[in-house]
Amino acid sequence: MLSLALLRRPLAAAARLALPRCGPQVCLATGPRQNNGVFYEIRTYDVKPAKMKEFLEAIDKYLHIRTAHSELVGFWYSELGAMNKVFHIWKYDNFAHRTAVRHALANDKEWQGKLISVILPLVEKQHNEVAYLVPWCQLGKPPKEGGVYEWVTFQMKPGGPALWGEAFRAAINAHINTGYTRLIGVFHTEYGLLNTVHVLWWNESPDHRAAGRHSAHEDARVVAAVRDSVRFLESQQNVLVIPLPCSPLK
Repeated sequence: MLSLALLRRPLAAAARLALPRCGPQVCLATGPRQNNGVFYEIRTYDVKPAKMKEFLEAIDKYLHIRTAHSELVGFWYSELGAMNKVFHIWKYDNFAHRTAVRHALANDKEWQGKLISVILPLVEKQHNEVAYLVPWCQLGKPPKEGGVYEWVTFQMKPGGPALWGEAFRAAINAHINTGYTRLIGVFHTEYGLLNTVHVLWWNESPDHRAAGRHSAHEDARVVAAVRDSVRFLESQQNVLVIPLPCSPLK
């Protein structure tokens, strides 16, 4: 007859195999990880309807004071899909870098006096998020200045890129392959509402974008990729945005 100790051995081994491990062999994660600490702060401001012109003029005149402290990716105002909103994206090497920048700004009297004291009374609401570029996307540039940008926000189901990453990437690539639009960046939130993905596109004009979309809707590859990805989608919003003259992405 087998002893009780011998019977326990296979049970103990099975229990060890069932436990999740994190080490050289296996590491549980919600998706691919980037290789550095670079992140992007996405800021969205709601501007008082009667004050948008004044706000944009102040930004265009004095934003150089702010960009002396850290890198601005782009600055846009909404044209369609939302009203009286501005979007701006700032790049940081890591969180310590952002802390140092915010400390320097708090002590910058010119920034406080010429820009912040002017624009804050014009703003109704501020919102910020911290996001990373997805590992398969590098920050792009438009082929030329001019044109318009499309800011598309997807709210994905909980689970992260491990759940919906491959299907989402396939849908993005299907649109890229049609050639009517240029991908600038795909950002995945780390702080703010989680499982949010912001996709920034560039188009020559709103009409060029509309024609390209109509054509894409008849492309079997696009239709198949989108159908596969929408199973993970909870909501989506598109905003047509125009870059300010001071925006690096024009």
